Amino acid sequence: MYAVETQELRKDFAGFRAVDGVDLRLEADRVHALVGPNGAGKTSLFNLLTGFLRPTSGTVLLFGENVTGWRPDQIAKRGVARSFQITSLFEELSVIEHVALALQSRTALGYGFWRDGAVLRRFEAPARVLLDEVGLAGLADRPARALPYGQKRALELALALALEPRLLLLDEPTAGMSAEDVHRTIALVARLREGRTIVLVEHNMGVVGRLADNVVVLQQGRVIAQGPYDTVRADPAVIAAYLGQVDA
Repeated sequence: MYAVETQELRKDFAGFRAVDGVDLRLEADRVHALVGPNGAGKTSLFNLLTGFLRPTSGTVLLFGENVTGWRPDQIAKRGVARSFQITSLFEELSVIEHVALALQSRTALGYGFWRDGAVLRRFEAPARVLLDEVGLAGLADRPARALPYGQKRALELALALALEPRLLLLDEPTAGMSAEDVHRTIALVARLREGRTIVLVEHNMGVVGRLADNVVVLQQGRVIAQGPYDTVRADPAVIAAYLGQVDA
């Protein structure tokens, strides 16, 4: 069974085809990277997989289940979590409050910002475990606004992990990071891959080369190559489209 499978997946926007007949078969428990030039359709494909966009045509299956046209919350309940290219946190909430709320959301309590503080404290211990996993244990009481960019991205990963996903989709997890933060994120994702499938959109080919078991190259909404990094980077069509221009 594949973690992600699409069949003739298409998405049109007012006459522009962002995703054009994409057929994917991404194996479970592996790291897959989606790469390609700007405008290749990577984020649109992510949004189709997670329900933020409805396909114009085609099919999306996650772990063998047809989820075509499902809402994001319905897909999330099937064990799918994602991060976004632009961070979106509550600036005044502390780091541990963010994670406790994410853990609470998986229960019958849902997202209850207004609840008594004792409710959130129920989730404090598991929240600290997740923060330790992403390297933020020492910053639990710091407000999100006080975190540098790289640590905000790490907090977003903790929020995604709080959902206990089988499938984790990361949209440009190292974008805008310093070299030190990039290396830290590579190590973090390498740890997180155990027991789950990870699909990432990434422009930094050094990151792709170190993390991805399988690389899918998109150009103008179509898959033009797929396979191991070393094979894909040597493909003449890929070199012409993208990798030869930005390889690191």
